[in-house]
Amino acid sequence: MADSLPRLSVVIPAYNEASRIERTLERIVEYLNARGEPYEILVVSDGSDDGTEAIVQRFAERAPQVRLLAYQPNRGKGYAVRYGMLRARGERILFSDADLATPIEELEKLEPYLTQGYAIAIGSRPLRESQLVVRQPLYREMAGRAFNKLVQLLAVRGIHDTQCGFKLFTREAAQAVFSRCRLDGFSFDFEALFYARQLGYAIAEVPIRWMHQEGSKVRLLRDGLRMLRDLIWLRLTAWRGAPEPHSQPETPN
Repeated sequence: MADSLPRLSVVIPAYNEASRIERTLERIVEYLNARGEPYEILVVSDGSDDGTEAIVQRFAERAPQVRLLAYQPNRGKGYAVRYGMLRARGERILFSDADLATPIEELEKLEPYLTQGYAIAIGSRPLRESQLVVRQPLYREMAGRAFNKLVQLLAVRGIHDTQCGFKLFTREAAQAVFSRCRLDGFSFDFEALFYARQLGYAIAEVPIRWMHQEGSKVRLLRDGLRMLRDLIWLRLTAWRGAPEPHSQPETPN
């Protein structure tokens, strides 16, 4: 299986995830092995300094489908996702948060949309059919809803949840979109969907099961202000259309 061209790539950005990355990999590998299709898992260590990389390397010795991509220094979640998406070899590429707030089994809800012809299928928490098993603290949930209203107003109309960390792309769409992205922080989600729309890719928003996990790296005030800045920048540059793709996948300094 390890030598076959992957049917699926799973990209997991990881910054100091030593406390849970092994458990996450065990769960994903068990699930994907049961499917019987060739796959790869790319763990992108975004400048981790807590043992994350050593844990992933040890795990990869017994699970050859797992590969560690690592660099220094820390560049931000958007950079890590972009770094992995542009190196993934699968026909379909899933970006999943390391905490598995959206269980890996929810992949089965996204896949049919790509089969139907959508280029991108994204998990969405606010949809009526979604199951929020464990909700975020109320202040985070309300702040997220307010920010998404701004995102819909200024960038990605009609998408109720741009920030959920569970998105499935065709390889073509992933390469086209992420080769154009520039934002290194948490704003990468709405930037990617914004460029996807500009490039004409169909996006399906899919209800999912989701459970809040402790340990979020998002700092509400600091990162919220940065995301607002990025949103305004994206809106101001929208008249130019989607930027030209990078000539090659980025390499860290």
